[in-house]
Amino acid sequence: MKTLALASMLALTLAAGQRAAAAPAFDVVIKNGHIVDGTGSPWYSGDVAIRGGRVAAIGKIDASRAKKVIDAKGMVVAPGFIDMLGQSEISILVDPHLPSKIYQGITTEITGEGNSVAPLTDELLQRDAAAWAHYGVRPDWKSFTEYFARLERQGMGINLASYVGATQVRRIVVGEADRKATAPEMAQMEELVRKAMREGAVGLSSALQYPPAPYASTDELIGLARAASQYGGVYATHMRNEGSAVLEAIDEAVRIGREARIPVEIWHLKAAGKANFGKMPQIVARIEQARAAGVDVTADTYAYTAWFNSFSAFIPPWAHDGGSAKLIERLKDPAMRERIRKDMLTPSTAWDNEWLEVPGPDSILLCVVQNPKLMPLQGKTIAEIATMRHTDPIDTIFDLLVEDNAFSDVAVFGMSEPDVSLALEQPWVSICNDSQGTAPTGILGREHPHPRAYGTFPRILRKYVREEHKLRLEEAIRKFSALPAQKLRLADRGVLKQGMWADVVVFDPAKIHDTATYANPNQLSEGMEYVLVNGVPVIAGGKMTQALPGKVIRGPGYGD
Repeated sequence: MKTLALASMLALTLAAGQRAAAAPAFDVVIKNGHIVDGTGSPWYSGDVAIRGGRVAAIGKIDASRAKKVIDAKGMVVAPGFIDMLGQSEISILVDPHLPSKIYQGITTEITGEGNSVAPLTDELLQRDAAAWAHYGVRPDWKSFTEYFARLERQGMGINLASYVGATQVRRIVVGEADRKATAPEMAQMEELVRKAMREGAVGLSSALQYPPAPYASTDELIGLARAASQYGGVYATHMRNEGSAVLEAIDEAVRIGREARIPVEIWHLKAAGKANFGKMPQIVARIEQARAAGVDVTADTYAYTAWFNSFSAFIPPWAHDGGSAKLIERLKDPAMRERIRKDMLTPSTAWDNEWLEVPGPDSILLCVVQNPKLMPLQGKTIAEIATMRHTDPIDTIFDLLVEDNAFSDVAVFGMSEPDVSLALEQPWVSICNDSQGTAPTGILGREHPHPRAYGTFPRILRKYVREEHKLRLEEAIRKFSALPAQKLRLADRGVLKQGMWADVVVFDPAKIHDTATYANPNQLSEGMEYVLVNGVPVIAGGKMTQALPGKVIRGPGYGD
């Protein structure tokens, strides 16, 4: 009997061993690639094995027992790209695949510019009803906890993290008024920031050009940043001025970082306006000075010469006091309208005057509107629209804002190429798309976005790496991956290394390119053969797979 039992046990053990030997060792093996690991080191040849969503091995790998083998011969294998400012918090609910992002190789997005998707209140939902209706989204959350849970239920094509917006908490507590926050209001706003950090926000953000954000003092921002700093957060900012007072705005951001003891990220670094062309060397020097003094300040860029923002930013901040409804009232009042015009025509460092920054109305491209009657004007310049309507360009701006309830977005051509390329070349500058994820079809495809929405990362690889040799390929990939991961303290992403999450892109560096233009922006970039998010292909053989393997990335204060 003992002999029979022993024989049975041996047979079972042998069968289990045979099954284990037959079982796939890896989910995916990417063979024969040029590995650019994200650190900036030169490429090396090798294979990458993925198991359970993570990088399991790198080297010479036996792929005979892999579920899937990708032959990357002649192609680059690199970490997935991290978008330092993405704006997809709502559009990801419209189209969770975000084709404009994944066809660029973006696998992770950081979002929440001043206005964040949470916290929300019933009053705020009512005030912003038109914006929600524009995308057909019904918010069923009030907190980051609830919003992240909705994303996880739905699924998403990329990973996503969010800041909590300084504007968001100010709107909840102070409202739209142009006034200083009281001490009790400051305490309430700081607690909202702390709660958001515990729920997974990665830091505090500000967008100080867009009311009511300009009404916040530097001390107010320091207080909110200090609350985020307690949980290991980052302070990211669209600075108060990117034109004539850009150096002073950098000084403010640095002061906030120093006094709140928080790392600083300057979004979409630029020298805005024709009067400031050639100012980037001074901007770089000012940031280098701060870094030399021990302040952790870095920046990012999308590397186009046109920015994209709210059309209402052309109006001075005082005219926004009380919100969009009050702004529209003032634009309908002849006396107020004349006062606004006078301010737009008067040089000042008190606000970022975009009208005086652009060469003329032909430099302003109307891109996104809500009023269906204005849809035919998308993709036309203010100069063209003024000619069509036989109106003065400034009056045309006022009229369009009234007709669209101040909803419109515009692309503004106001930067010089030498300034753009100099910013891009700095070792502490990473990359932001600064556009929501979108698609050529459906609700999102009705808009006329900035081409950066579809083309930022491939354009840099084409223009600045392949054609102009401003960056080495390995340095560009570092800016796309390890550098932003380092800034956001994403210790398990951004580098191809064993144990890291397998966000991976595979592309031919001689073929990758953008196709989106200002005239025809809704065109997907080309050249990404494979894009894997957490080990799962969202693009395979150049085609979207419909998989939704993305994860919510929560900040270091989560659960405290």
